[in-house]
Amino acid sequence: MQRLYEFLRRHPTGVDTFWAVLLVGSGFLWLVEASIGADSRIVGGPIVLALGTTIALRRRAPEKMLGLAILCGLAQMAVDIRPNPTDFAMLVIVYTVAVTSSRQVSRFALGAAVCAPPLATLRWPPHAHQTWWETAVSAVFMSIPFVLAWVLGDSIRTRRAYYAQLEERAARLEKEREAQSKVAVAAERARIARELHDVVAHNVSVMVVQADGAAYVMDASPEQARQALETISSTGRQALAEMRRLLGVLRTGEPGEENEYVPQPDVEQIDELVEQVRGAGLPVEFKVVGSPRQLPSGVELTAYRIVQEALTNTRKHGGPDVGASVQLTYFDDGLGLLVEDDGRGSQREMYEDGGADGSGHGLIGMRERVGMVGGTLDAGPRPGGGFRISALLPLKPVR
Repeated sequence: MQRLYEFLRRHPTGVDTFWAVLLVGSGFLWLVEASIGADSRIVGGPIVLALGTTIALRRRAPEKMLGLAILCGLAQMAVDIRPNPTDFAMLVIVYTVAVTSSRQVSRFALGAAVCAPPLATLRWPPHAHQTWWETAVSAVFMSIPFVLAWVLGDSIRTRRAYYAQLEERAARLEKEREAQSKVAVAAERARIARELHDVVAHNVSVMVVQADGAAYVMDASPEQARQALETISSTGRQALAEMRRLLGVLRTGEPGEENEYVPQPDVEQIDELVEQVRGAGLPVEFKVVGSPRQLPSGVELTAYRIVQEALTNTRKHGGPDVGASVQLTYFDDGLGLLVEDDGRGSQREMYEDGGADGSGHGLIGMRERVGMVGGTLDAGPRPGGGFRISALLPLKPVR
């Protein structure tokens, strides 16, 4: 049964032609048996064929078939061919026009359908001696099938338009979701690019400091030079590994490669970061106040990157014999960060109005990160000399 239904849907013109043949056959049988003149039978043949054509081609050219049906009706009245089974085609064409044609053509079809029964009633009265109100009632009853056919077609038209609107809306929403997904991917890549900047700035800074130290003590203390070179080597391998992971996320669409999002640094790794900086020759005091607990991942990543950037700036701008301190303070509703150094500080233009770290965007990146988690950042000269970075990151305990 399903196959038959699919076949009929694929061949609508063939189905209409089949019904047109049956309708034409019934029309010719009526012409043979009807008590009409020979001239009417001769003219009635082409009218029957024309009405059958309106059924066969109603889907391909509904407006033209409506006009042909109206002409056939007028010809019937002119040659005195009474209503017959072939006139059922007029009901079908009114329904088809209501379903497929424009609103103006549909209303015209409704008007023609409403006018046809009264005209037929006046041309061929049901009874010879009926009153005018009986004629009117008869015309109204004969108009009801045409009106119902138009109402059915118009309702189907409205439903199809509603479904088409739903499909269009679904397609539009799908495109919007794709666009939002692309925006999210772009934002994620921008974040990863900032991570890549932090990685490069931190590790390259360590390598430069160690290389300068190695060159300085190469002749006087070969052992210290060797340790500095080892630190450069390990720092470089670490930088390459982290850059490779980050670039692997940025690289898309290349065959044979999978994009993995690796875990980002957290607060617990700040201790390792401090040890690495100490190994690079910068004395750093690290202190934790309060009870450490699990924090939102965004807050932990922000805290790590702020400390990393602050220590990098200390090495780059603090001058010789500089020392630094890092303090994490766990409040009930926030995490406090305090990074201070006793170096020569920084120029005013480097920290006012967002600031830049001389060649990059260190302080600007800090402010962006803190702003993303709804925190506050204060950066500027430290009383007594040096530089201070203080941040407060709001948090909620993870449950």
